[in-house]
Amino acid sequence: MELQDRIALVTGAGSGIGKATALALAAEGAKVAVLSRTESEISKTRDEVLAAGGEAIALTADTSDEAAMCKAVDTVVNTFGGLDIVVANAGINGVWAPIDDLKPDEWDKTIAVNLRGTYLTLHLTVPHLKSAGGGAIVVVSSINGTRTFTTPGATAYTATKAGQVAMVQQLALELGKHRIRVNAVCPGAIDTDISDNTSARHRKESGIPVVWPEGEIPITGGEAGRSEDVAETILFLASDRARHITGTPVWIDGGQGLLR
Repeated sequence: MELQDRIALVTGAGSGIGKATALALAAEGAKVAVLSRTESEISKTRDEVLAAGGEAIALTADTSDEAAMCKAVDTVVNTFGGLDIVVANAGINGVWAPIDDLKPDEWDKTIAVNLRGTYLTLHLTVPHLKSAGGGAIVVVSSINGTRTFTTPGATAYTATKAGQVAMVQQLALELGKHRIRVNAVCPGAIDTDISDNTSARHRKESGIPVVWPEGEIPITGGEAGRSEDVAETILFLASDRARHITGTPVWIDGGQGLLR
């Protein structure tokens, strides 16, 4: 129970990596506030944490909505009395299309959720981490835009993921004097539901024809990783075991990014 009495906020916790992370943090004793824009999903995550003997509250908010996020963060602090750990996981793949086909509103939506959402999450929670005398932030980025650039039409997505890592490295220095560590995890192919919010057009126009006969994830023979694989790394980065690690992206891709 190495996170006993710590208070954590996990965004995008209705499924996949966010849900697995919330369960992992709670299992180590953290009080967890789980957030999603889908009330039915996030209630299930909260209920699973409670059923496992943990403490949790469910919050419904769009991370790109300032007013909704202000209310959510206030609820966390008022309910649990503070904040120590922030996992900025909420994000979408958005629309993948050639740059001359990608519409401005499609670009704007991906930027709003992935970058503005990350900014608002940190903008609103950092004051509470400072008040606590320190803490840990983990941003969920991707191998796309940080290690690989071969996903057809994913310009908006890769721009946001590269931007998240830049934010992490910038803020690691800015917040170091407050004893706040800021790191990123960069997953490759993980078995989640994120493809449900992906729309792709004209992939052949922007794709590079490459085939990996034995799969593109060397360590698993092509099988995608699990949400728990990412959650375990986030748990480590949020814990005191990572006390001397900040400003660091960690790729969790089974070697996929090196191959691609």
